[in-house]
Amino acid sequence: MATETDRASAAAADPELACPTSAVVDIVFSRWTTPILWTLHTHGRQRFVELERRIGTITAKVLTQRLRQLERDGMVVRTYHPEVPPRVEYEITDLGRSLAPLFAHLSRWAAANLDRVEQARHAYDEQAP
Repeated sequence: MATETDRASAAAADPELACPTSAVVDIVFSRWTTPILWTLHTHGRQRFVELERRIGTITAKVLTQRLRQLERDGMVVRTYHPEVPPRVEYEITDLGRSLAPLFAHLSRWAAANLDRVEQARHAYDEQAP
């Protein structure tokens, strides 16, 4: 059984162990995860082209990659319907839906603080040589 000292030594050797949320950040905050999950949460089950159209700026290749990763992570379920032509639909899972409070909190934070971030950036840029 690992002791606190063992965990502390491991964390010192591997920075990712020092911050247990880094795995969550990798899953949730990759570039396209938020728009994909938000769109599926808001609009429900969708076909690939519907999802691609609603997001707008994502390429088909990137959307395919992100959907596969989200499916692997348990955030999205892919349903294949063996019809002619074949139909594939994507839907957010309960696990993916459980992120809604996190996204809502981040949205509130953004509304309250992005102006301050912009002011800080502007002040910093004015001081840069």
